[in-house]
Amino acid sequence: MKKEEKTNVMRVLDGKKISYESHSYEPDATMSGEEIAELLGEDAQKVFKTLVTQGKSGAYYVFVVPVKEELDLKKAAKAAGEKAIAMIKQKELLPLTGYVHGGCSPIGMKKAFPTFLHETAPGFDRIFVSAGKVGFQVELSPQDLIGIVRCQVADIVV
Repeated sequence: MKKEEKTNVMRVLDGKKISYESHSYEPDATMSGEEIAELLGEDAQKVFKTLVTQGKSGAYYVFVVPVKEELDLKKAAKAAGEKAIAMIKQKELLPLTGYVHGGCSPIGMKKAFPTFLHETAPGFDRIFVSAGKVGFQVELSPQDLIGIVRCQVADIVV
């Protein structure tokens, strides 16, 4: 990656003086999160995807889970204090968050939504999340992510 190429996520982290390492790869629209973890040479349990949902109340919620795992909508609803939760439609993602599918990060969204991080994350020294652009990831401490996004840690996968 060129030194001067910074994503909004990286600028947010720089502005808050949070230590991170950036990683880039040649994006392919058909790549799964597990394939991205493999490209990075990392355990897929340390590479997280960001999922955006809407509760029955109309409120939006963000869930950050390992790429190998599937969000449990019932557990997610319970964590958020909602009767039910559903994934938002892909076309709603960009106007709502400022990010595209495959490049959605819990850091630097247009608006701060209640965010939940899977309970395994704090067990790692470093985790990976999208850097806000397809083909870019940031590696940072889960405690720093929890601090900057004000995540709640919860059991939210199947």
